[in-house]
Amino acid sequence: MVQADIQIDHTAAVPIYMQIAVQIKQLIATGKMLTGSRLPTVRELARTLEINPGTVVRAYLALEQDRIIVSRRGSGTVVKARSNDPAVSRLRQRRLSTMVSDQILEVLSLGYSPEELEAAFSTHLSRWREERRKEETVTHPRAKVGRGVDSLVIVASHDLVLSLLVSKLREVNPQAAIQLTYAGSLGGLIALQEERIDLAGIHLLDEETGEYNNPYLRHLLPGRKMAVVNLSYRVQGLMVAKNNPKHINGFNDLKRDDVTFVNRQKGSGTRVLLDFELRKAGIDPSEVNGYDRETDTHFAVANSVLRGEADVGLGIKAAADASELDFLSIVKERYDLVIPVEKYRVGLIAILLDIATSADFKSVVANVGGYDTSQTGSVTFLR
Repeated sequence: MVQADIQIDHTAAVPIYMQIAVQIKQLIATGKMLTGSRLPTVRELARTLEINPGTVVRAYLALEQDRIIVSRRGSGTVVKARSNDPAVSRLRQRRLSTMVSDQILEVLSLGYSPEELEAAFSTHLSRWREERRKEETVTHPRAKVGRGVDSLVIVASHDLVLSLLVSKLREVNPQAAIQLTYAGSLGGLIALQEERIDLAGIHLLDEETGEYNNPYLRHLLPGRKMAVVNLSYRVQGLMVAKNNPKHINGFNDLKRDDVTFVNRQKGSGTRVLLDFELRKAGIDPSEVNGYDRETDTHFAVANSVLRGEADVGLGIKAAADASELDFLSIVKERYDLVIPVEKYRVGLIAILLDIATSADFKSVVANVGGYDTSQTGSVTFLR
């Protein structure tokens, strides 16, 4: 129900009608409202939000002027249909091109570099893709990708640089069948163990040695020769609302009754890191309000904090920055790509690694923030 998804803040500087319009755009962008979806009537939404109907009318008019919705007498207000008519398609593409061009011109005229622009755009596009993916997988489970020369199957722990890398690979090879599934670091290693995928992305801290990844590989993939390629080092920390209203300063604050936490799923490297930090601090998971509430990506954690559903979560700096959250740095961790040696630098994997080590790609990653690519592409072979 659209009404339940729209919330307004009477204390915000943004006008209420604009808050409504932006949130409706978000519902459409994330796939929660589809072409033809009916919006609440002006009276219904005004009654739900306890505001003047004129404010809702103003929001709907702004959306209609942007050609996002259309109101027809007798049939209500609906998300505008996308016509298949070639003339309409050309008009839409021309409008898109003009909007993008105008925004690029504005950004560059303010002194930002093309690399900064690309990094910011890629980060926010990845965030919105993540939101859409969550909605689409509920109603439209993704078909399996066939295993062939022009296919690549990846199971990994969620990472923004990996998302950007796969997007670049798709640009270079638009006909290739590439499937990237975020199922946690252990999920990736298990998929490798069962020979269901071509490579995994992992960041698993071994508490006994303080080493990342290799101890898990030796334990879970004994006797199999693997190429371990560093993708990046990244900063993990606590994500909190802007200006840190709950004054959260570390893991000890997670025990407070007034603090709600949002966790990552079992098997993720971030969950392993959290459990390690809790043990170091002498905190039992049962003392953390929200420990059992699981999400599967860093952006999902950030969105929970941004929406006020949680006060704090553990995740990467890039996700916090993209969501305009405050960030308390905890650790710099190693994120590796794990590839069976017989597939190392073969086919699409070779192209993927070439992109990852290119100066252009590293420049984009540097502008994302929270990443270190000084070791990107370095490889060790484990048996």
